[in-house]
Amino acid sequence: MPRLDRLGVLIAGLVGVALLALPFAVFRANRIVAGEGVSLADALALPAFLAAGTVLCAAALIGLLRTPAVPRLLAALAALLAIALSIGMVPDHLVAPGNAYARVSPSSGFWLLLFAFGLMATDALTRLRPPPVARIAILAAAIGCLALILWSGRWDGLSLMREYDSRADSFWRELGRHLVLALGSLAASVVIGVPLGIACHRVARLRTPILSSLNIVQTIPSIALFGLLIAPLGWLAANVPLAAALGIRGIGVAPAFVALFLYSLLPVVANTVVGLASIPPEADDAARGVGMTDRQRLLSVELPLAFPVILTGIRIVLVQNIGLATIAALIGGGGLGVFVFQGIGQTAMDLVLLGALPTVILAFSAAVILDAAVEASSHRTTGERA
Repeated sequence: MPRLDRLGVLIAGLVGVALLALPFAVFRANRIVAGEGVSLADALALPAFLAAGTVLCAAALIGLLRTPAVPRLLAALAALLAIALSIGMVPDHLVAPGNAYARVSPSSGFWLLLFAFGLMATDALTRLRPPPVARIAILAAAIGCLALILWSGRWDGLSLMREYDSRADSFWRELGRHLVLALGSLAASVVIGVPLGIACHRVARLRTPILSSLNIVQTIPSIALFGLLIAPLGWLAANVPLAAALGIRGIGVAPAFVALFLYSLLPVVANTVVGLASIPPEADDAARGVGMTDRQRLLSVELPLAFPVILTGIRIVLVQNIGLATIAALIGGGGLGVFVFQGIGQTAMDLVLLGALPTVILAFSAAVILDAAVEASSHRTTGERA
């Protein structure tokens, strides 16, 4: 009797619930009215439903049984592609030609299928343990497939893409602001945080007060910190002409940037301290033995050996900032949060997704890329130590 995979049982159960009990898509007569859930069988023409259903059930069966990692990965990817193509065909089946008001959106069944087979693909990749370069290549291929689907127009009938079409210019502008906030605050935290971490490592009496202060900043809720910065930055803009000339104001990008910078400091400083403290004493003794100065030891021995741990802190900061930058829209800082809060105000969930989905993709991509970089640098550092 074939043996069952424990995770595969969960995945097959989720697929069964998604196909039999949950709507795959939501059809609405216009943008704001309540929608009607439609199952996968009713959302697609019969040939398309049979093809998609066969792929999904076959992939779920492969996941249910204890199969090698490669077939599991290929089956999960085939299922994810079938889901992506199926949701794009729903408007063609449900919406009458020439109807510019009707909207079609993914529903709970779509998201549950996406989660189930995404979990299956992740499990297969974990078993395969691909090297860092291969993981980045897989990520690039996945983003390329998504871009190809968007470019082909397969999703043009979905409400999400209609929201994008009416806001294309502002979408790219706000995406740029989002990246500036996330990456700019990260760069500032590295420039300030790494030297601060070095100082905390070398001067023990600085460590506790600095790390305790940064811990206090981390306990302040993000919205509260954004609000607390409005008054001092507003005063600075009103009383210091140079600050006003640089664009510093009580609301807008400045308080959002400063808040993200403050949130970023603790992971960078703490990981710098931990990384430097984890260096074997033998490495420092060897550097002293060949006559290296303090500066030479720091730049040529200590920081390279501590780099994987420091890079782990940078990864934490970047993923955190990509998410927190969404809240900057509440104080006029721009970013993808503009669409999230506009959608909430208009009860337009597809507009919320227009801001939320790119944020999730950016955070996930940053995590994968930096995880691969951390692993690669760890292997290199281990080799150098050996």
